[in-house]
Amino acid sequence: MAANSEQTLNDIFAISDQLYSSMNSEAGGDHSKIFEYLTNLGKLLADSDRASFWKWDKNSHTLWTTAATGTNRITIPDTTGLVGKALSEGRVIVTNDPYNDPNFNSDVDKKTGYVTRSILVMPVANIKGEYIGAYQVINKLGGDGKFDEKEDCHKLSLAAMICGLALESDVFLEESYTDKLTKLKNRMGFFADFKKSYDAIIADPNRKLSLFICDIDKFKRVNDTYGHNAGDEVLKHVAQVMTENTRECDGMYRWGGEEFIMIMTDTDINGCAEKAETLRKLIEASECVADGNTIKHTMSFGVTGFDPNKTIEENISVADEKLYTAKESGRNRVIV
Repeated sequence: MAANSEQTLNDIFAISDQLYSSMNSEAGGDHSKIFEYLTNLGKLLADSDRASFWKWDKNSHTLWTTAATGTNRITIPDTTGLVGKALSEGRVIVTNDPYNDPNFNSDVDKKTGYVTRSILVMPVANIKGEYIGAYQVINKLGGDGKFDEKEDCHKLSLAAMICGLALESDVFLEESYTDKLTKLKNRMGFFADFKKSYDAIIADPNRKLSLFICDIDKFKRVNDTYGHNAGDEVLKHVAQVMTENTRECDGMYRWGGEEFIMIMTDTDINGCAEKAETLRKLIEASECVADGNTIKHTMSFGVTGFDPNKTIEENISVADEKLYTAKESGRNRVIV
């Protein structure tokens, strides 16, 4: 027994050491590795077969696993599952008979053949006491195989608390990268994504990267005629149209003012131009209703393929020159 306790303690110290190293080496980056270590720590502390840490995305009304052991990333509506119940009710949820629990989603088990016998979910809050995520452990390994709310929450509390602090830091960083009006990522988010997501594509000669920059034609006239609240509604409308018609692998950003930029992965300049033309037509055909007014508007686009021999700024400048040509030659058009 003593030997087992010593081994458990050594395992905890090993994970803590990995966590400390990760927090120092990844300062300023994402916390995915930190969440992975914390999830493994919770799994060990609660003596469970699996563990996962869930982030609550209140903007999209979804819950998704930031880190999970024994499963791939899963996204679910925030009104479903035991995690959703724990967050909506603001309390720990324990079930030792999940298949007879109406809130348990057995779809993953049906697909993988895994058998879930017991679950414990702890809501995780920020320093304001607002719930932002949840810690979940599955299948108690020791004793009678059942989770005990008091005992296991006591063991998990430290890991859950650190997860909450790391997640709050992630949320704060994410908010600084997000335009509050359109919910698109802003210019800071663009440069952060470029380093994290697009550098590898640029370095691969077999992959293509293209981009376009666009802006709303005569946007000042919208503000002058209908007011700035209506102008804000037009910006949100344009962002929604473009987001709804963009692949998940592409990046749409609010560049500033009435300008937007899109990065298209594994797409050459012709494919990028086709997408820009599709969006141009959709926006031209759409209407934005604001303050009782129906506002029609158009957009101009400048498209370029990404040149790896130029900097990010230089590539954007090329697209910007094309946009200028589109504006000068009559607006509501795509220039390649």
